[in-house]
Amino acid sequence: MELVEAINQVFALFRLNYHNQYYAAYSDAQQLNQIKKLWLDSLGDYPAAQLLQGARLAIESSDYLPTLNRMRRCCEEALAALGLPAAREAYLEACNAGTPAEAQRWSHALVYWSGRDCGWTFLASASENQSWPVFSGHYQTRCAALLRGENPPAVPQPAADRLVQALPADEAVERIRQLRVDHDL
Repeated sequence: MELVEAINQVFALFRLNYHNQYYAAYSDAQQLNQIKKLWLDSLGDYPAAQLLQGARLAIESSDYLPTLNRMRRCCEEALAALGLPAAREAYLEACNAGTPAEAQRWSHALVYWSGRDCGWTFLASASENQSWPVFSGHYQTRCAALLRGENPPAVPQPAADRLVQALPADEAVERIRQLRVDHDL
């Protein structure tokens, strides 16, 4: 229901800003309802706040009524303007994160928190068909909160006992040799 209201608000913004173009393009109420349904289906992955931000960006950057494709790009650009990666990029970043996750360099704290919400083991072991929808839902929820003005907490610092220090080369070679001896390899 929130997304339906957001789509209606987007079209209201377009009507106010592109008055003549809007009425020329959407003169038939039945056709307008079909177009709104199409936009809802296509833009349903974005939270309502991101749709509204994308619509504002489209209005500010174009003299013409945006197409659905342009609106999608504006929704993605709305995240980039806040320093956030696109959902797909954030997903790949979270899936490829090392251990401990707290010690990684994150493009944005929301990527870390969305990955943590999913569970690092789940992201590392589940198929993309399973993990992408879960991650995307968490990421979109957190992005919507940020767009509403809520600031995410900082990424926690890793516990000192979880940080792994690299061994000197000669000691690493000796440990590997000892493991081979211990396990008859």
